[in-house]
Amino acid sequence: MMQVFDDAYFMKKALEEAQLAFEKGEVPVGAVVVSNQQIIARAHNSTEQLNDVTAHAEMLAITSAANYIGGKYLKKCKLYVSLEPCQMCAGALYWSQIDEVIYAASDLKRGFQEMGVQLHPKTKVKSGIMAEEAQALLKAFFAQKR
Repeated sequence: MMQVFDDAYFMKKALEEAQLAFEKGEVPVGAVVVSNQQIIARAHNSTEQLNDVTAHAEMLAITSAANYIGGKYLKKCKLYVSLEPCQMCAGALYWSQIDEVIYAASDLKRGFQEMGVQLHPKTKVKSGIMAEEAQALLKAFFAQKR
């Protein structure tokens, strides 16, 4: 049987990264960057481990993908991320000129859409793919912290 590389497949990979973050005591957000149906970068939140407020999954994945392709623009790439990017990450995504951002769970407090931040005009956005799984992981994480 042939493997289907669809949005759910790649979001599952982002959620696997989020699970790694959870296990390390980081807010469980994971991201993968895909080019030509191949994962070229994967990352998860590492703000605690790196003692760096900018070490969000998206930021680390953008840097890794840019290094992989040898250029700063991520045209013809897609970002799959388990939580809606914040305004900082949206700004980096804007400058990367990424083709598409696909996120699972919405962030109604700090998400780029709530904050009124725009992505690059050519960037497409999809949301809600595996949102329940992403939200469950986030809820479990914050329940542990309380």
